[in-house]
Amino acid sequence: MSKKPDLEKVTIHGKNIVIKRDISPIENAGIAENADMFKLLNIFDAKFQPANYNKADGTPLRLYDADHVKIDLSKRSKEDMGFWHRNVDWNEIIFCVKGALRWETEITTLTLHPGEMILIPKGIAHRSMLCDESEEENVLLELKISDELVYVGDNK
Repeated sequence: MSKKPDLEKVTIHGKNIVIKRDISPIENAGIAENADMFKLLNIFDAKFQPANYNKADGTPLRLYDADHVKIDLSKRSKEDMGFWHRNVDWNEIIFCVKGALRWETEITTLTLHPGEMILIPKGIAHRSMLCDESEEENVLLELKISDELVYVGDNK
């Protein structure tokens, strides 16, 4: 019985190309250089403790940094963000990983739960507040993106 070839879909300039392989692309002899780009992070590890852990005015922990994208880890646990913040350089996408926080913006107020995310566009004042559903540790991933974002999630 002959083995069915593995298929790999590669997207180049928005077009999908399907490559047939005799072996899986993961069958290799390892990574010779730059293996750190495949770093596995456990954001619950104690070594990833942002400056904002016990402070309302603390700074999230920067995990990744590029010219047009920044990825931060925030763990708000003890105090509300008692001040308003307006980011004029970055759109902010905030993912709730654990716990819950109420986000107040000059547009709307909503509570973010695990698995939910919100986009706060550039220039919109906002703050996070503890709420009834908040836990002892509330964990968020924050993506800061300088480029204009267009929601396409409903496109099929």
